[in-house]
Amino acid sequence: MNRKNTNNDLLTIGNQTIARGESKKIKLPTVRLYTDTDMAIPVFIKRGKRLGPTVFISSAIHGDELNGVEIISRLINSKTINSIKGTIIAVPVVNGFGVLNQSRYLPDRRDLNRSFPGSAKGSLAARIAHLFMQEIVVKCDYGIDLHTGAMHRSNLPQIRANLDNQETLEMAQAFGTPVIINSNLRDGSLRQCADEHGIPVLLYEAGQALRFDELSIKVGLKGITNVLRHLGMLPQLRSKKKPIKPFVANSSGWVRASDSGFVIHKKELGDRVDDNEILADIKKPLGDVTGHVLSNANGIIIGKQNIPLVQEGEAVYHIAYFNKPKKVEASIEKMQDTYE
Repeated sequence: MNRKNTNNDLLTIGNQTIARGESKKIKLPTVRLYTDTDMAIPVFIKRGKRLGPTVFISSAIHGDELNGVEIISRLINSKTINSIKGTIIAVPVVNGFGVLNQSRYLPDRRDLNRSFPGSAKGSLAARIAHLFMQEIVVKCDYGIDLHTGAMHRSNLPQIRANLDNQETLEMAQAFGTPVIINSNLRDGSLRQCADEHGIPVLLYEAGQALRFDELSIKVGLKGITNVLRHLGMLPQLRSKKKPIKPFVANSSGWVRASDSGFVIHKKELGDRVDDNEILADIKKPLGDVTGHVLSNANGIIIGKQNIPLVQEGEAVYHIAYFNKPKKVEASIEKMQDTYE
């Protein structure tokens, strides 16, 4: 791959220059609030003295997805990156408007992760997407985008990526989550637009909206440093411990409630399930069981609804399909034991 910043003595972001060996915290101005209050995207840049790739790490593209903010905070304040080769560009809050409103969306109800590449003269979402693409993404060689489950849903730590790209596959395997989903690129997403610029991007999914989850944060932080080591930006560690083995699922799907009512879960995130197995009972207020949630294949639960209320047809469990889910389950248990 043709590295964009490997040999550049100076990197310019937001009209500020960062030389090799320098670190800076800068703010990229965005659209003001109604109150004439300035809004900006906070950016941390650390450049090693030695040559290497440039990687962006972003979170809170959806404003209610907060685990990534803490992952980036721990990363940029750790001694681990002191010996970095190349450049890290860390953006903990891309969608500040959404964070302020504790909302996935921008005030115009647009999804920022469906608004790329954006436009300097478009909607609010388009303008932020354009700014982020031009000032951050196109200046990088690789990216890691951090997400959580949507409101009232939790995700098992997992990587989603375009595994048809060999370089992306190797990064995904290096990250070290037990589950990797071969995920198609969606129109208007950050991953899709970065891919058009030849920039491999991993999407890390873990935890739930508006909550910090310590397991998800620890796995994400370790995964990022694993990728940086894989890219030669950090020295390799000599460890006697066997790494957590990743398994690739080429497809996944949600299973839905057969009736409306109160959900009594029988399975949790990371559990192995068999085809047609009862995953949850659905009860009426007086306790009558009137329906079930049934597995549609052999696999592993990688996402689930948290609130105990469902409407008929509502998605309750997200299952990644594996031919040998027992091995995946064992790897998940190892991950949970490692980060306890």
